[in-house]
Amino acid sequence: MDRSVICIWVTDGALSLNNIKPIFRFLKSKAEAGQKTVLVTLTAVTGASTRNPGAHMAVAEDGSFSGSFSGGCVEAAVVSEALDVITSGQPRELRFGAGSPYLDIRLPCGGSIDLLFTPVIDDRKIIDIFDRIRDREPLTIMLDSESTTIRCEAQRSVKTAVERAGSQILIHHLPAARIIIAGHGPSVESLVRISLSYGIESAVLSPDPLVVAQVCSLAQTAHRLKTPDATPLLDPDPWTACIFYFHDHDWEARLMKQALSSSAFYVGAMGSRKTHAMRLQYLEDIDVPAEERARIVAPIGLIPSTRDPATLALSTLAEVVERYHQNFGYRT
Repeated sequence: MDRSVICIWVTDGALSLNNIKPIFRFLKSKAEAGQKTVLVTLTAVTGASTRNPGAHMAVAEDGSFSGSFSGGCVEAAVVSEALDVITSGQPRELRFGAGSPYLDIRLPCGGSIDLLFTPVIDDRKIIDIFDRIRDREPLTIMLDSESTTIRCEAQRSVKTAVERAGSQILIHHLPAARIIIAGHGPSVESLVRISLSYGIESAVLSPDPLVVAQVCSLAQTAHRLKTPDATPLLDPDPWTACIFYFHDHDWEARLMKQALSSSAFYVGAMGSRKTHAMRLQYLEDIDVPAEERARIVAPIGLIPSTRDPATLALSTLAEVVERYHQNFGYRT
């Protein structure tokens, strides 16, 4: 197939670490539109690569796609190959970069990536995977290089993103990072906006109705707090970061106690070191154990002494992403 005449459209471009929801949303929407699709999976990397094993792309028969494997070096060739797989109806493994049959495609890093192209035959499997991703379930996608089989099951304990035994390939995924922001002021909206552009979903709890309205206008979840008491709306899972942006710290104590006793991987709060010393004292006064108080990251963020709301939001998000990588990034 002549790749020079392929026209491609990119969708769902914002992807954070491990965020495969846009990929499978794309596959689901194309299936509902009656289009044939291909799931493309990065199974191995030799040398350096911009993406890790376990990353996916999805390609539809109209040439549109979601996801990427490089900074633009291979995507057109991947789409071309995927369209050929749609025509053949058979899976295919192919290497791009060093050792690839594509002599005109070289990765700038000098390495290579191995891709598995799996035509989607049973749309129900894609819907099942999407539902599990939406419900934030750790999952394993089971593929086979010699068949069109796509299966999914609850993930067991693993150390690497990809496992291979013969033709069977297991791709392990954890839920993407998520942020719950409790607070008020312009920093809340700034963090929601920058998180959304990165690809991280957020939920906001605020006593300020204006903040709630601003967040809802961005199609993100927001609830108005009417009291500073603990609330079932604060429900972090192990892949959720809890951010406290309160200037009025009377709102903070019991909500922070709730967050610290949860499985949230990160709990951070803004304020000076003096403010944090006072925070530790009032948390002790309401019987928050010392080991839980020690979990708090404060002052929050990678950029010290940040006052500007947009910079504070950027500083916070950078620290959250760094901590997510530290805790959940697979090591191969």
